[in-house]
Order: sequence, then C-alpha cells, then structure tokens
Amino acid sequence: MAHHFICPQCGNRSLSVDLGSGLRDSPKGCRECGFGFIFELLDDYFPAPDAAFFVCDDGARVIACGRGAFELTGLDDERVIGRPVRDVLGLHFEQDADPIGTVLEWGVRSLGQSVEVRAEGDLPAKASADIFPAYDDDGGLLLVLTPAK
Repeated sequence: MAHHFICPQCGNRSLSVDLGSGLRDSPKGCRECGFGFIFELLDDYFPAPDAAFFVCDDGARVIACGRGAFELTGLDDERVIGRPVRDVLGLHFEQDADPIGTVLEWGVRSLGQSVEVRAEGDLPAKASADIFPAYDDDGGLLLVLTPAK
C-alpha cells in the first residue's frame, strides 16, 4: 500500500510504500528541502499555491512555520514558535466549532473549515482550514490555511 506525504516547509508531495525511515527511530524528513519531518496524508492532497502551513505539537502550540506563513500573517517564526496556534493567529471557526481540538483528540483530519484569521496587529481575513493529525507517538497536527478569494 502506498502512503502519501507532504512537507510543510516546501509543499513537496511524496509517495512511499513504507512508513519508516529505514531502521531508525526518527520521523521521515523531506527529500527536497531537508525539513525535519513530513506529514502522512490519507490520500493525495494538493494545497493552493498561496496556502500557509503551520506545524503544531500535541498542545496545539506552533513548533514550525512553513511555506506561506509569513505572507498570510506577517508574523515570522520567532514571534509564533511555542505559542498556541488559536491565539497567535486569532482563529475563529464558524459556529464556534473546534476542529483543532477534534483533530488532536480523535486523530482524524478536518478539511474545508471556514475560519477567520486575525493575526496579531492584522486585519481579519477569511480562509479555509485543512487540518491533519500527526500519525506518530508525539501527536500534533498540520494546519493549512488557504486565503479566501
């Protein structure tokens, strides 16, 4: 069975028949840009060219900003790393839903969630959120925000 992966740093998609990285006990990294880990997708996923990637730990704190993050929010890595993603991006999902909590608790993906993004000191912007769980022992998630047109 083939497994689909995506790198949050460069957006490179890859396909692999094994989930491991040889006999090592470390996560798979990106072969294109060398980013430390990639996310497994349940099927192939094509992010929009202007999508922004945020990697979070099991407490929904940002641990890495990927491609498009600065362009969408105006915030650089130093201002967001270690902070709760909901707070730093000012995320407000429709109907006060909590898809981030659902992804962390149940380990399921949540696609096409309408969200308002209000990064610190920025005007509110509408976006679509795709959220993927990390399928490893550490937990966490990948948040992909695509600005609304």
